[in-house]
Amino acid sequence: MSEILLELDNVHVNFPARTNWRGKVTERVHALNGLDLQIARGETLGIVGESGCGKSTLAQLLMGMIKPASGACHRAYNPNSWLGSGMQMVFQDPLSSLDPRLPVWRIITEPVWIQKHNSEAQRRELAQSLALLTGIRPEYLDRLPHAFSGGQRQRIAIARALSAQPDIIVLDEPTSALDISVQAQILNLLVKLQRERQLTYVLISHNVSVVRHMSDRVAVMYLGQIVELGATEQVLTQPRHPYTRLLLDSVPRVDRSLEEEIADNKGELPGNRRLPQGCFFHDRCPLAVEGCRQPQSLRMDASGAGVRCWRAGVISPPAP
Repeated sequence: MSEILLELDNVHVNFPARTNWRGKVTERVHALNGLDLQIARGETLGIVGESGCGKSTLAQLLMGMIKPASGACHRAYNPNSWLGSGMQMVFQDPLSSLDPRLPVWRIITEPVWIQKHNSEAQRRELAQSLALLTGIRPEYLDRLPHAFSGGQRQRIAIARALSAQPDIIVLDEPTSALDISVQAQILNLLVKLQRERQLTYVLISHNVSVVRHMSDRVAVMYLGQIVELGATEQVLTQPRHPYTRLLLDSVPRVDRSLEEEIADNKGELPGNRRLPQGCFFHDRCPLAVEGCRQPQSLRMDASGAGVRCWRAGVISPPAP
């Protein structure tokens, strides 16, 4: 693995869910529950899992919007500053993430303007260079965001993320709000920029095809934990954790009837106010035995792949 930019070690994040009449917290939402993760320079790390598994909380943690209740966060590139510095984000909905009152050149250079290190002329020059880099016509830089299509607005958001020269860019479902015809263009642009600039991405997505196309490694999340981690093709073609297999089996396929899809539905993610005892997945796991009621750790091998399951070896590969 390349140089490690960021390492999360046994990170826990929780939020108050209920208080008593004195204002004392009596119940909490446990969003991240012992999360271990490393992010290497120049890679794309895909994050997948059901809604409610903790993906958005992880993004907020990386951006410095929240702090962990416990655990350690190590930054190799700037160990004395908190998460969020050196991070930029490309959001799911480009329209709602852009200030409708500002011209595009101001939006692109907003991270630089906040730092107060550049003059207006320098920022305009920077906006023009990033516009050309991301496929935005420079003569449109004085227009407002509403004058652009969804794909163009996402290009503006990408240019804005690049302007601060971040160490890591968090991509939160960057194509899900776009038309199918535009999604491939944005993904190819991200791949091109990463190759040219040695960018580091954390890609959060429900779309397995997008993760397969973009990612070098994949982390599968379940109830705020990583249950499987490894090279993209390895995880997506030969899953070792029962939950990863269930997640991949739930992806709709044209060769299966609706009745088969419904029959394979194993239920929804359990609530995270009262966490299961032992292995979080054992109540839904078809392979669970008595030993699965014990807490499981993320077992790493020599290749850097990991799985949070002591019975991982009994998983048969999916049918081609």
